[in-house]
Amino acid sequence: MSENLPIQAVSEDVCVAPQLTPEAMAAVAAAGFKSVVNNRPDFEGGPDQPTTSAIEAAAKAAGLAYAYLPVQGGYQSPEEIAQAAELLKTLPRPTLMFCRSGARSSRLFSQAVALG
Repeated sequence: MSENLPIQAVSEDVCVAPQLTPEAMAAVAAAGFKSVVNNRPDFEGGPDQPTTSAIEAAAKAAGLAYAYLPVQGGYQSPEEIAQAAELLKTLPRPTLMFCRSGARSSRLFSQAVALG
């Protein structure tokens, strides 16, 4: 994995990261990831936060599968957890999930795995 990406492994083929930019998608692909999941709602960090559409376009241009599953930091609903579990089953791996700090993506991953 690339040292330029602030990633943390949560399983053998899933990592989490803090907010990524569209410009980071080429490095994500170069690091060997096959898919990206954005767990941060658009504009949560204000108008300077990159939008999911900009990140998705860059991800696809880099050859990555992309999914947008925005969740709140303090609570992920059973439906959101089920959606995350389904994404983890269907997206090509290795997968990189990200949010503001990486914490909610890590929590969402753990809850999705617990579902089976």
